[in-house]
Amino acid sequence: MTTYVLVPGFWLGAWAWQTVTAHLRNQGHDVYPVSLTGLGERAHLARPDTDLDVHVTDVLNLLRYEDLHDVVLVGHSYAGIVITAAADRMPDRVAQLVYLDTGPLPDGVAQVEFTPPDDRERNAALVTEHGEGWRLPPPPWAQLAAEVTGVDDTTVARLCALSVAQPWASATSPARLTGAWQSLPRLGVLSTFTAAQACDLAETVPLCRHMAGDIWHYEELPTWHWPMFSRPVELAAILHRQRPTA
Repeated sequence: MTTYVLVPGFWLGAWAWQTVTAHLRNQGHDVYPVSLTGLGERAHLARPDTDLDVHVTDVLNLLRYEDLHDVVLVGHSYAGIVITAAADRMPDRVAQLVYLDTGPLPDGVAQVEFTPPDDRERNAALVTEHGEGWRLPPPPWAQLAAEVTGVDDTTVARLCALSVAQPWASATSPARLTGAWQSLPRLGVLSTFTAAQACDLAETVPLCRHMAGDIWHYEELPTWHWPMFSRPVELAAILHRQRPTA
């Protein structure tokens, strides 16, 4: 039996992991899907100062108050930086880090710095014009999901109904890391790029320098950027198969 903590990326809450959670629990695992502050059922708690540190504290408090040990921390997209920082502060509680279509960023780097300049400017404009200056609205899910195998109209409707604007400070505040996390085993589950591309990024892009090395294992799960909706059964199977062993 393994304990999983599932942390979603931008705009999503614990609800995004519903099918993955069910399949892992059916395998006998303990699973804790997380809604970070200001998202999911905690959307009413969003504030302009809801930043990365608040979200890292969400994960740390879960580990502390549920007395969780030997945890597999799974972070999707933006949550890659969240689980890295949480593991850096409590490495003794973590058995493995799983990066779902994402990777760890270095100390002092904010999520927004990994975004291409054109996208960064577009997002900043959305925050200003449609997010009251502090929130990034959800994307056009129907457009993104067009022709994605495994994503039907019901899934798109659910995404539209339940996703909420992301507190922008979470994207612009930098990670503060000591390096304590770097000894932990890492699994990358890649949906929009390949293992070879991840290794190439590690060699050529300084922000991605932590994405290669003997401590890594990669699994490819080709689909769109949100495999918990399009290929949840396969994702759960990978997590089950690649869990750490005593």
